Amino acid sequence: MRGLLVAGTTSDAGKTVVTTAICRAFARRGVSVAPFKSQNMSNNSMVVRAEADPSRLVVPPRTSGPGGSPPPEVSPSRLVVPPRTSGPGGFPPLEVRGTSLERGTETTGLHGEIGRAQWIQAVAAGAAPEAAMNPVLLKPGSDHTSHVVVMGRPAGTLGARSFVDGGRAHLAEAAFAALDDLASRYDVIVAEGAGSPTEINLRANDYVNMGLARHASLPTVVVGDIDRGGVFAALFGTVALLEGADQDLVAGFVMNKFRGDVSLLAPGIERLAELSGRPTLGVLPWHPDVWLDSEDALDLEGRRAGDREAALRVAVVRLPRISNFTDVDALGIEPEIDLVFASQPHHLDGADLVVLPGTRATMGDLAWLRERGLADAIAKHAASGRAVLGICGGFQMLGRLVVDPDGVEGPAGAEVAGLGLLDVRTDFGADKVLRLPTGEALGHAAAGYEIHHGRITRGADVEDFLAGGREGNVFGTMWHGSLESDEFRRALLAEVASAAGRPAPTAEVSFAERREARLDLLGELAEQHLDVDRLLELATSGPPRGLRRLAPGAEQ
Repeated sequence: MRGLLVAGTTSDAGKTVVTTAICRAFARRGVSVAPFKSQNMSNNSMVVRAEADPSRLVVPPRTSGPGGSPPPEVSPSRLVVPPRTSGPGGFPPLEVRGTSLERGTETTGLHGEIGRAQWIQAVAAGAAPEAAMNPVLLKPGSDHTSHVVVMGRPAGTLGARSFVDGGRAHLAEAAFAALDDLASRYDVIVAEGAGSPTEINLRANDYVNMGLARHASLPTVVVGDIDRGGVFAALFGTVALLEGADQDLVAGFVMNKFRGDVSLLAPGIERLAELSGRPTLGVLPWHPDVWLDSEDALDLEGRRAGDREAALRVAVVRLPRISNFTDVDALGIEPEIDLVFASQPHHLDGADLVVLPGTRATMGDLAWLRERGLADAIAKHAASGRAVLGICGGFQMLGRLVVDPDGVEGPAGAEVAGLGLLDVRTDFGADKVLRLPTGEALGHAAAGYEIHHGRITRGADVEDFLAGGREGNVFGTMWHGSLESDEFRRALLAEVASAAGRPAPTAEVSFAERREARLDLLGELAEQHLDVDRLLELATSGPPRGLRRLAPGAEQ
């Protein structure tokens, strides 16, 4: 198998960014490349088509290499991914039954669910996102259990003990089968690990890091976050604690988020190579414009405007079980928006728009809003005439009643009063709805994706709004991602400004162009600061022979 595993010394070391950068760099060289992550734990997910969409498979090639040199010759690769008649490991193709939608939305086609990070990596690679790229998705529902998605489909729950007692063997089988399937259809696989490969308490049942690398004989690079300090010890120690056969696959290191004069690292890099027998294949600099669709709640930060007095202020409620908060990324790129995350009532003071984002636990987070006093603060904000926007679970909270007859979120038959800002009732159904709808609102086209168990019933006076509802200054939608539709987003912000008695933003920003520019930036940073030639050689030739084994793991 031709591929590469990008592991990391810790969570948030930069594996996702480095994997995305490598995918972009390889794709721009004409290589047919697919991203892969055996298991992702995240409540940020994306709906994908069950079959590949060849129209997405376009990445502009480089016209020159780093420093203006010609790009290396790469033979043309296939760019059409054939549809499957059966899923990896014998899993049938995805089948998601949907009910009728509002006019203009998509009701046909089969869909699945993958981690948002693998979706953006596929976009970077010019590959059609599909379930095989993230065959196992764990969506945390509490500190001890996660909802499991296998090959895009809901597949029950998983307890924390399953990580150590062998209860994930069936998930490993699905992951390995998906990897083998992708490898049969792409030239190179760039796989991302999870956490650290040196989780020695979990190694026996691992299929995400070295367990995956061993399955496919994948050369592995370890990413370290130099911004945290101690990167040399972290890189060396990561290898040294691995058992010998795992060490045989670790071919080099990448340092991430460096600030300053890179020549200052040279003595340390040389010494690390002497001690470990492995080279550092690049040092990626910290760059203010590197931004990807966020994968987990560690990335929750505000995006502050340069002129905060003149900007519209948007307060996004930071729910404990927040999900798909990438919805607000499109607001964050607007130069005339001052975006903050709110966890206390006073954080809503002065806001022109309050956003209730998606949540993995609508009922539980409703209780949290009331405990914190945020429920009253949101009601007070709406009563002042200023705008409120709820998205998916956030929209359901704005209604008058949430009912769980099948026990999707808790005890069967539970009922919880909503905030009462919209005359809407939500009933949770056992089947998850997965869709890629298109439609129109506020006079402009919009598109998005749906991932939910809730079925809504609107009152007679509630206006339809992207499969949700609107009453005056209170908006709710079941569509994630709708704010990425530029004209619709601008129209909504004009409504927000009007309700607040302020001028509407005038900037015209394209979210799609901004995302593409940042992916190209990642590709350029990879070409300038990573040894892409060596990485591609590793991916196509496999791990080098005779790599040094380090104590104490060498004897295991």
